[in-house]
Amino acid sequence: MTTAVRPAAVDVRRAELAAFLRSRRERITPEQVDLPRGRRRRTPGLRREEVAQLSAVGVTWYTWLEQGRDIHVSAQVLDALARALLLDPSERAHLFALAGTADPAPETRCPSATPALRALLKQLEPVPAYIQNSRYDILAYNRTYGRLLCDLDALPPEDHNAMWLAFTNADWRAAAVDLPEVHRTIAAKFRAAMAEHLAEPAWKALLTRLEAASEEFREVWARHEVVAHVARTKYIRNAHVGLLHVEHTHLWLGPSAGPRLVTYVPIDDESRQRLEKLQALALAED
Repeated sequence: MTTAVRPAAVDVRRAELAAFLRSRRERITPEQVDLPRGRRRRTPGLRREEVAQLSAVGVTWYTWLEQGRDIHVSAQVLDALARALLLDPSERAHLFALAGTADPAPETRCPSATPALRALLKQLEPVPAYIQNSRYDILAYNRTYGRLLCDLDALPPEDHNAMWLAFTNADWRAAAVDLPEVHRTIAAKFRAAMAEHLAEPAWKALLTRLEAASEEFREVWARHEVVAHVARTKYIRNAHVGLLHVEHTHLWLGPSAGPRLVTYVPIDDESRQRLEKLQALALAED
């Protein structure tokens, strides 16, 4: 007679985490997170790839998490998932408990890229504004920003990353008045942010993708420079309305290494008028 082997407690917890994630995903409609409903859906709620997009993690990695596989989950990734799944404080605490990870911000109410913040982005127009995480994924943006550096709406979701666009997108690169300095600064900021995420699959995947696609990135990355985020003025050469003089600012939505609201406030009247024209062009295309 054989005795069944009871699963280890950690296996039970991973299975419970997987079931909890599926249940939270299936209760959210695309409209709640400002996503198009699209084609007919075979299952309720969001698709796995949509949760991955909203939380800026790889689709395969998130699928493994829902399958209860033995993979490392950092506090930063759990925070992003909690925000994407619109968890309330009790649900957020349950998520971190199941993952066996301490919540660095237990009172967080998961505000990044919520419908209210997306509405705020629209209210800020004609000022270009977007929400970005520490990995430079662009999580949400208003219409003016969507036409500021390139046509973001024309790009696939996996390319909505400022690092990727800075080194590979021709329109984005043409809009940068001082491209070498932009490359140096953004790579140095990315390296500083990555210090806390070295083992995370999504970060490593982006780094591998950049190194494979851009010799310029490889050269800048090899310098090992780091810089902090500071507000500064810059010039942008927009393809539709011409040269813009703006102040690049950040408003942190959580811990300083987490999501942030980024704005490009016009410095002078001419830049504001040109941004108003850019907003009108974007509205006409909707």
